Amino acid sequence: MKVFNTLSRQKEEFITREPGKVSMYVCGPTVYDYIHIGNARPMIFFDSVRRYLEYKGYDVNYVSNFTDVDDKIIKRALEEGVDSSVISERFIKECKKDMAGMDVRPATTHPKATEEIGGMIEMIQALIDKGYAYEVNGTVYYRVKAFRRYGELSGKNLDDLISGNRTLLVTGEDEKENPADFVLWKPKKEGEPFWPSPWGEGRPGWHIECSVMSKKYLGEQIDIHGGGEDLIFPHHENEIAQSEAVSGKQFSRYWMHNAFLNIDNRKMSKSLGNFFTVRGISEKYDLKVLRFFMLSAHYRSPLNYSAELMEAAKNGLDRIETGLVRLRDEAAKCPVGPATEEGKAKTDALRVKFEEAMDDDFNTADAISVLFELIRHANTLAPETTSRGDWDYLRETVLKLADILGIGEPKQELLDEAVEALIEERQAARKAKNYARADEIRAMLAAQGILLEDSKDGVKWKRA
Repeated sequence: MKVFNTLSRQKEEFITREPGKVSMYVCGPTVYDYIHIGNARPMIFFDSVRRYLEYKGYDVNYVSNFTDVDDKIIKRALEEGVDSSVISERFIKECKKDMAGMDVRPATTHPKATEEIGGMIEMIQALIDKGYAYEVNGTVYYRVKAFRRYGELSGKNLDDLISGNRTLLVTGEDEKENPADFVLWKPKKEGEPFWPSPWGEGRPGWHIECSVMSKKYLGEQIDIHGGGEDLIFPHHENEIAQSEAVSGKQFSRYWMHNAFLNIDNRKMSKSLGNFFTVRGISEKYDLKVLRFFMLSAHYRSPLNYSAELMEAAKNGLDRIETGLVRLRDEAAKCPVGPATEEGKAKTDALRVKFEEAMDDDFNTADAISVLFELIRHANTLAPETTSRGDWDYLRETVLKLADILGIGEPKQELLDEAVEALIEERQAARKAKNYARADEIRAMLAAQGILLEDSKDGVKWKRA
C-alpha cells in the first residue's frame, strides 16, 4: 500500500510503527455553527481510509477532536447571551447528527479541547523549560527560530514569512521576539471563558490543542495525521514544531491532506451566497449522495460542487444500490447451491482491482469504478444458469467493498403488519426450538431499527 505524504511530497510505502496497528489523528471542526460541506470532505474521506485499513486487518485507533473554545464560539455566545459551552455542546450534537447522516462512524475518541486544558498547560510549560517558548505580559509565544525544521511541511521559508507574509501571522507583533512566533496561551478578556495557569488566567491557542489531544490518546508518535489542505500552514506546521520540540521524536509518519472544495468553480463563501451546510444539503438529498459525490474524485484533487454533479452522484449511487437489491432478489429465487470456481474467479479478479485502487493512495474514484464493473458483471449473469452460491458470493463481495465507501443496500422500511408477522414467526421458531431462525429474525429486525423485548407478558417491540 502506498500513501502520498505531504511532508516528503511523494508516495511512500505504508509501514506502521506497530505491526497490525494504526494510530490516526484527523483535525475536527470548530463547533460554532452547523458544519459545512467543506468540513464534510475530510470527515467522509478519512472515514473511508479508516474503514479500508480495518478491512485490511489493521486495528485502527482513530481520534478526531472537537474544537470547543474559539473566538467564533465566544462571539456567538456573546450574541446569544449564553455561556460558550452552550454553543459548543449544541453544535457538537448537531455535528454528530450530520456525521450519522453521512454514515461517518464515530471516532475511537472524540476529545474536546476544554477537557484537556491541564495537558495543554503542561506542554506549554515544557516548551518554556526547553527554551522553545517565552511569556510576555501573560501571553506565551512559541519561539519558531528555535525549531530548525520550521516550514518543512508547508515548504515555507521562515525568513520570507518574517519579511513578506505578515498577514499570515497572529497579532501582537510588538511584544514578540519574532513576528512569526505564534500564541500558545492568551490572557483572558472580558466575557470570555478562562482557566488558571502559571501565566495568569486565560485560554490556550488553537495549535497547542491538537498536539496535546493527539499525544494523550495516541502517544508521542503516530502513523497518520490528516485534515484539509488549508490546515497545512500554519496549524499542522505548528503542531509539528510543538510536539517534536517536547518529545524529540518524529510526530507523525504520514501527513495526508484533502484538496479544497469549490462551489460552481468558485471558492465557497457566505459573502458570495454560495455557502452550503450539510444540514441544508440534507433537505434535498440523502446525505449518502453527498458522501458518494465526495468519494467520486481523488482526495488530493480539487472538487467542484454543483447541482449537476450532485444529480450525477445520485444517479450513480442509485445504480449501485439497485444492483445490490437485484443481487439479493436473484439469490433468493435460486435453490441453495455452492459457488462455482468460475463465478468466484471473476468476482475475485474485480475485488483485487478494487483493492489495488485503494492501495494506491486510497483512490476512491477508481474504487467506485470497480463497483460499477461488479454491478455490470452481475447484470450479465443469466438467472437460469447462475447458482445461488455465485449470486451470494458476488453480493457479499460487493457489499463488503461498498461498505468501505459507506454504500450499501437501501433500507427497506417494514410496515407494522410485517413486523408483527415476523415476531409471530420468531415465536413459532422458538417454540419449535429453532433458535437459529429466532435469532436470525431478531437480528433482521434490529438491522431495520426495530428492537424486541421479551417479557412475561409476551414480546414488545419499538423502533429505535
